[in-house]
Amino acid sequence: MSVNYGSKRIVVGAHYGASDWLVQRGSAVVIVVFTAILLAQLLFTQGAVGYAQWAGIFAPQWMKFITAAAIVSVLWHAWIGVRNVWMDYAPGAGIRFLLQTVTVVWIVGCAAWSFQVLWRI
Repeated sequence: MSVNYGSKRIVVGAHYGASDWLVQRGSAVVIVVFTAILLAQLLFTQGAVGYAQWAGIFAPQWMKFITAAAIVSVLWHAWIGVRNVWMDYAPGAGIRFLLQTVTVVWIVGCAAWSFQVLWRI
């Protein structure tokens, strides 16, 4: 004798929930750590901060690594947030695809520009 409670509906969707949540929290932690390191660097810099001091902060390889991790974290964080907005509020699949494509192109462009600026220092 089998008893089924509740409705028998098929659950559909992207199923991004738990992984998106973890990526959002993890990337936020990286962003906060980077911000704290950058603020500490700026607080311990003597005098007014000009280009030479700013470039000096980002010159060491370890700072470039942390900055690169922060850039990736910001972009991944932004992608998840914007993608979820498009999935929730874009009216149709075609418009949603177009908006997500434009967002990916924009994020890839920002990543390329950010790394170009970072590695020039």
